[in-house]
Amino acid sequence: MRRTILFVVVLTAISAVASAQVRSKYDGRLSIGLGAGLSWGVNETEPGDRAFNVLLRGLAIYDLSEYIAGEFGLHYTKNSSKELGGWSDYSTTILQPDLRLRAYITRGNIAPYVTGGLGASIFTVNDVPINRAPDADTSGVAFAGILGAGAQFVLNTNWALDLQVAATAAFSDNINPAHDDKNDGYWKGQLALIYMFDDSENDSDGDGLTNDEERALGTDPYDPDTDKDGLTDGAEVRKHKTDPLKADTDGDGLTDGDEVNRHETDPLKADTDGDGLSDGSEVNTHKTNPTRPDTDGDGLADGAEVNTHRTDPNNEDTDGDGLKDGEEVTTHKTNPSNPDTDNDGLKDGEEIRQYSTNPTNRDSDGDGLTDGDEVRKHNTNPKDPDTDKGSMKDGDEVAKGKNPLNPADDVDRPKPKLEMGKKIVLEGIVFETGKATIKPESEPILLGALETFTENPEVEVLITGHTDNVGRRDKNMKLSADRAESVKAWLVARGVSPSRLTTKGFGPDKPIVPNDSDENKQKNRRIEFERTK
Repeated sequence: MRRTILFVVVLTAISAVASAQVRSKYDGRLSIGLGAGLSWGVNETEPGDRAFNVLLRGLAIYDLSEYIAGEFGLHYTKNSSKELGGWSDYSTTILQPDLRLRAYITRGNIAPYVTGGLGASIFTVNDVPINRAPDADTSGVAFAGILGAGAQFVLNTNWALDLQVAATAAFSDNINPAHDDKNDGYWKGQLALIYMFDDSENDSDGDGLTNDEERALGTDPYDPDTDKDGLTDGAEVRKHKTDPLKADTDGDGLTDGDEVNRHETDPLKADTDGDGLSDGSEVNTHKTNPTRPDTDGDGLADGAEVNTHRTDPNNEDTDGDGLKDGEEVTTHKTNPSNPDTDNDGLKDGEEIRQYSTNPTNRDSDGDGLTDGDEVRKHNTNPKDPDTDKGSMKDGDEVAKGKNPLNPADDVDRPKPKLEMGKKIVLEGIVFETGKATIKPESEPILLGALETFTENPEVEVLITGHTDNVGRRDKNMKLSADRAESVKAWLVARGVSPSRLTTKGFGPDKPIVPNDSDENKQKNRRIEFERTK
């Protein structure tokens, strides 16, 4: 008996020392409880003959950390068979102190756990079976291993219920002294009422706030991050001044933890960089930098790009016209989402940087031609209404079929009057001797003819070529046809449809005067127009 008492004393002392050391290191919480339940022996008695017996247990729990706790317990129970006096019938009382560890799976109002440890079963056999082994002890201490599982249900700050099922395996075969070469043991289940001592100054969840502070704030003293925003409750209260009950304190679409740890934004300010967009919309929708008001560096704040100008805050030149969006809005007053604000055929950037024209005026020099047509089609100066310094604006020249780069054609030339069935000699059209090449001095006459065709788009003409009688007839026939084709080619090159023009060469066959003098021969070398429609 003295051995039993000594063992209990030593085991209790070890538990007390361990608790003291842990308390000084972890400042944990102490709980005590009383429980009741049932036990069921596992030994030589047949399973159907084993009885359920009442189990009473007192326990003390000390939290070592959020998920680990030490437990010291002392329970009283009995193992017995349903009947006594039989071959292996028995009745044994057990007083068992034990020391265990609890490992909580989660910690909160409901905390499931597994438990395991060692105990000392102080047993006394009250009713000995008939087949008691000769060397069996009827009392003593049997060390035992314990393994179980349970759950703690927190009712309020101080009270909880603890439900547990465990198996106890004794390192002895004497609890039922009818030996079968297998150690005895028993199952037990209990429901305990737990009292948790005041832990107001403790920090049960290790978040930097005492439990009392957390209860005053309304946060969970057993959950370090009550609002699950990625910041501990203590960091929110003491460092960041955010609301530990609200995952997104400033309501910008980002959790406080993401703002602090990922984006380096202010969790108390919905628009950290003051650009007119909330931090959340910058990160999640527009993919802009929430700490930089002008992400693409174009001179416009991200918010102005998105909300006012409808430009891309990640592209400094949204419309690809060669000007930054900010330049377009603040300096040139152009449309940053339209590469050609005035629709003149030139990009805004070309007008500013290359041609120095006005990108908001499609006709910068007021000559009747768009800047784009001047550059792309006519090769004229879009800043000068009269590129060739003649007497007509570039637009007027183009409209009348004149060359805006040739001042010589600015004067209006006589235009042939084309009447059906009548032939008109285009006097003044001359060619190089023996060739179909038109001389430059013929251009004013041809320009007059071009104006006639431009002003009368319905007119169709037969162009005929004629020569004098000098030389071989076959050569003159070809030369006259080639000269008629040259006139047609000149007109077609300036916009007259070739379907409106037909040609024919008559050589020397149709003189208008006798070829008896140089003057008359010159008259016979001619181009005639005959209106056919």
